[in-house]
Amino acid sequence: MSEIVPPEVRPKPVVPAKPSHVAPHSSGPFVPSPQGTGGEGRGSALLGYIGIDTIIEQMRKKTMKTGFDFNIMVVGQSGLGKSTLVNTLFKSQVSRRTTSWSRDEKIPKTVEIKSVSHVIEEGGVKMKLTVIDTPGFGDQINNENCWEPISKYINEQYEKFLKEEVNIARKKRIPDTRVHCCLYFISPTGHSLRQLDIEFMKHLSRVVNIIPVIAKSDTLTLDEKTEFKQRVRKELEACGIECYPQKEFDEDMEDKSDNDKIREAMPFAVVGSDKEYQVNGKRVLGRKTAWGVVEVENPNHCEFSLLRDFMIRSHLQDLKEVTHNIHYETYRAKRLNDNGGLSFQTGATV
Repeated sequence: MSEIVPPEVRPKPVVPAKPSHVAPHSSGPFVPSPQGTGGEGRGSALLGYIGIDTIIEQMRKKTMKTGFDFNIMVVGQSGLGKSTLVNTLFKSQVSRRTTSWSRDEKIPKTVEIKSVSHVIEEGGVKMKLTVIDTPGFGDQINNENCWEPISKYINEQYEKFLKEEVNIARKKRIPDTRVHCCLYFISPTGHSLRQLDIEFMKHLSRVVNIIPVIAKSDTLTLDEKTEFKQRVRKELEACGIECYPQKEFDEDMEDKSDNDKIREAMPFAVVGSDKEYQVNGKRVLGRKTAWGVVEVENPNHCEFSLLRDFMIRSHLQDLKEVTHNIHYETYRAKRLNDNGGLSFQTGATV
C-alpha cells in the first residue's frame, strides 16, 4: 500500500508595498463593489498597493508636457473695455488694445474677425491662449444680421477640425481653433437689453458657450446694478436664451448646486483695469474715480473675481468639453448627415 504524500505547502506570494514616493491615500485601500451574484466580476479587497491612483499624476505630467489650447472670443460694441478685461483676466497683454473710432477713421462696413495668440505659463503648465476680437460689431447705423460673420467664423473652426478628424492619416494632435467661450459685453444702460443683444445671444447660444457680462459696471449704483441684472436674467429667460453653464448639461446634484449659484450671479457685473493704485498700503488693480479707487479684485466693488474663478479656476476644462461634446458634435452630426459623409483625404501624420 503506497504512502499518502501530503500536498506541498507553497508560501504566499509577497504583496509589494506602496512605493515611498507615492503620497498616502486617506481613504484606505480600494475595495471594488460586487457586481452580480456570480463568481465573475465579484469585487474583493485588494491585498496590497497596485498603483491605480497614479493615473492622475500620469495625466498631469502628460498635460504639462503637451500643454493645452483655450480660445476665447470677445463680442460687444467699441469702448466697453473688452481688451482691458481679457488682459486683466490673464494678467498679461494678451489682447490687442483697440480704441474707439476717431473722426478720421472709417468704421468698417462689416464685422471683422481678428485673433491673436500667446503662450502663457504658470506653475509649469503651458497654455496657448487665443483671443478672438470682433471690431465693428454693433457700431453700424443698421446692425441687422451683424452676428452672421461671427457665426460663420465659429462654424468655420468646427469645419476645419472636422476635416482634420476625417483624414485617413490624421495628425496625432489636431490643432484646436474652435471657440471655447464667448464673452458677450452688455452696455451698462441700467434699463434693458437691446434688440441686438437678444438677437445675437439667441442665434449664437446654439453654437458656442456664451457668458454675458455687464461692462464698466462701476457706472451703475448698487441698486441700479442689482435691478439691471435681474431684468437681464428675466429677458433672457423670456426669450429662451440659455447661457453657459446650461441646465441640461449638469451631470449630478453637486454640479447643479454649483452651477445654480453661477446662473443666479449672471450676468457678471465687471470692471477691468491694468493699472495699479496704492490702497491701504497695498498695490491693487483698479479704476481711479473722483470718489476713490474701484478695486477690480474686490468682491464688494465688482464681480470680476467671481467671473475669473468661474471661467478659469473651476470651469475652464468644462468649457472645452461642452464645446467638443455638445456644440462640435451637433455640428459634426448635421454636417455628415447633410452630405452623406465627407471625402477622406490622405496626409502625413505629424
